[in-house]
Amino acid sequence: IIPSIEQSENMGKFAFLPAFIGFWLGILFLLLLDETIPHLHVSSNETEGPKVKIKRTTMLVLAVTLHNIPEGMAVGVVFAGVLSGKSGITEMGALALSIGIAIQNFPEGNGKGKAFLYGVLSGAVEPIAAVITILAASFIIPALPYLLSFAAGAMMYVVVEELVPEMAEGKHSNWGTIFFALGFTVMMTLDVALG
Repeated sequence: IIPSIEQSENMGKFAFLPAFIGFWLGILFLLLLDETIPHLHVSSNETEGPKVKIKRTTMLVLAVTLHNIPEGMAVGVVFAGVLSGKSGITEMGALALSIGIAIQNFPEGNGKGKAFLYGVLSGAVEPIAAVITILAASFIIPALPYLLSFAAGAMMYVVVEELVPEMAEGKHSNWGTIFFALGFTVMMTLDVALG
């Protein structure tokens, strides 16, 4: 988000706008995926998304896959920023993000046989999402502030929904995530607009 705002400094008090728009597009994109892809969270017995009759393990793999997409996008956007040379993102920063995301994925592939295979397959979307994002960003460098904040919004959605247990409880778990994002963007907007 910070590189997104920094790249938009020429907009003055409205430098928050690309970050605000991109952030919300990222939140809404993950919300859409969350609603359209059937999946099951590890700590839950109730499926999310469309109701279909598939195995529990398949639903868990879909949940991990769904949440790996923004991780790949984040890596792709950061490397696209490095390649553009105008983002203020360093190669070491991009490498640190990539290593951090890779390390936190190890537990997803932990296990024997099928569990390991499912973990590897669900993680395969990350490099695919990264490459697609890099290719898209290389053609649309002016959109980089939006893409950076889009990846941030998507990652924020995953973090809030998965790591704050109270947000994911109950039938209306998306509302907590949405209102968290709303509060975040209001504070970001006030910080930039009011200096």
